[in-house]
Amino acid sequence: MSTKALVVLAEGAEEMEAVITVDVLRRAGISVTIAGLLGKEASRCSDTQMSTKALVVLAEGAEEMEAVITVDVLRRAGRPDNPFLRQFTSALHHLVPDIGLSEVTQEYDVIALPGGLGGSNALAAHPRVGQLLKQQQESNKLIAAICAAPIALKSHGIGLGKRITSHPSKAEELKADYDYSEDRVVIDGQLITSRGPGTAFEFALAIVEKLLGSNKVKEISAPMVLKE
Repeated sequence: MSTKALVVLAEGAEEMEAVITVDVLRRAGISVTIAGLLGKEASRCSDTQMSTKALVVLAEGAEEMEAVITVDVLRRAGRPDNPFLRQFTSALHHLVPDIGLSEVTQEYDVIALPGGLGGSNALAAHPRVGQLLKQQQESNKLIAAICAAPIALKSHGIGLGKRITSHPSKAEELKADYDYSEDRVVIDGQLITSRGPGTAFEFALAIVEKLLGSNKVKEISAPMVLKE
């Protein structure tokens, strides 16, 4: 039976964190389902105000992580992508879920929560997210949250007292309920947390290692030319 992952996507999610996590897990042979908080409609990711213009040329078969990371970093510097890319539905600002969250019925080996402030607030407020996370915790299965998403863990009472990390902007909100760390990735039992877009590869690889072992991490890291 294949290893299965559920990635929960909300409006305002951090696109690099979502795409890198999904792509890395799939490279490891993990069956990934993206569940949309608002159903199967495309979810708009975190946005940036832009003025200077950049053209990113996209072809069939492009490496989605390379495209998404390039576009996202340019946006952060104030340079927008070509408007055509907003219609590229597998990534790049609008992400398309496989199913709606209400359709989730099976169990998963890991539930992963991408960050982004708007997305994380939505995850924290949604009762179905809390229900799934509590079931996952009670089954002693893996839960992973990156960037601001650990606020959803707190909201739903997940892993209280455990050692975690988050985006620095959320540290003060979490310190009273968790053993807070500033490490880039923190693993405490069946809970994995990480800090932000710049730690997304480490976050995803930590999930892979927890589920499939260090040899699988080595196997998929080399083709991605990740820094050792």
